[in-house]
Amino acid sequence: MRYPMSFTMAQFKHRRKMEKLGNKRFPTVLMLEPLYTCNLACIGCSVERHTGKLKDRMSLETCFKAVDDCGAPIVNICGGEPTLYPELKELIEGLIKRDKHVIVCTNAIKLDSKFFGNIPPHPNLFLMIHLDGMRKTHDYVCNKEGVFDRAVEMIKQGQKLGYTIYINTTVFKETEVSEVEELCKMAEELKARGILVSPGYEYESVEKDVFLTREQIHDKFKNIRDFSGKYRISATPVYLEFAAGLRELPCAPWSTVNYTPMGWKAPCYLVGDKFTADWETFWKDTNWEYWESRVDSHCQNCKMHSGFEHSAVEEAMKTVGGTLRLTAWSLG
Repeated sequence: MRYPMSFTMAQFKHRRKMEKLGNKRFPTVLMLEPLYTCNLACIGCSVERHTGKLKDRMSLETCFKAVDDCGAPIVNICGGEPTLYPELKELIEGLIKRDKHVIVCTNAIKLDSKFFGNIPPHPNLFLMIHLDGMRKTHDYVCNKEGVFDRAVEMIKQGQKLGYTIYINTTVFKETEVSEVEELCKMAEELKARGILVSPGYEYESVEKDVFLTREQIHDKFKNIRDFSGKYRISATPVYLEFAAGLRELPCAPWSTVNYTPMGWKAPCYLVGDKFTADWETFWKDTNWEYWESRVDSHCQNCKMHSGFEHSAVEEAMKTVGGTLRLTAWSLG
């Protein structure tokens, strides 16, 4: 299966629970950023996500309150670099006790010193390791030589130790489609559980012009879609059709909500400079209908996985054929 059965069932049960309650909108993933501190300054990352001070990190109590208020079954710990969060072990233990599925989104540099041997493997725990291309491209994006080799070394070590590992790659303007396929092949050779491929999004605070136009996204993802069936790409067929410009989807910003050291970020993980301290105000005051429409200028070139995968699944499940296709993909 693309994802472990328990992970898939947690999403399914949560969806059914929300539907029975009559909730049209509900979060399925919480992007939890306990700190804005990082050991890299990647050219595709917004400035605030790597310049924070460690002293300004969130407390465990604050993290757990956000998780409980949100109610999403999946918590993606990101940042910043999660392995720099001193309380990471206690955070993960607390999330697993809450029966959450936990994804740690990491550049892998500190895994052997901060994670391996300290936080044991668990069926509900997944490592999502960034590889934004092969060696030359990834080191360029990370703005530091040797990061690619380090990440590959950590993937191999993590596999031997029994961790469930996924790879996450962002496609930029300079990324060749042939390199994406090479990376997919490497992910299989490394025995990663899957690889998530998504087009980069143009943060306002990113200085270098590395992002794709809408047309460039379509061109690259039409080619990526052509070979996607050969690999365990962790994006649904409908999402890949959307990324290739073969269909339209509404955004679902409420499906992947973001809690940061500054509070709940509206409207989504990618867009917005409005932060709200409490969940109820964030949820009730955000104009979800407006952001779903994608009419805002910030949304014109966005086809990020975090905003549209929920809509892709909803679209697939509207028909028997679509549901069967989604099921076959999940089992692949």
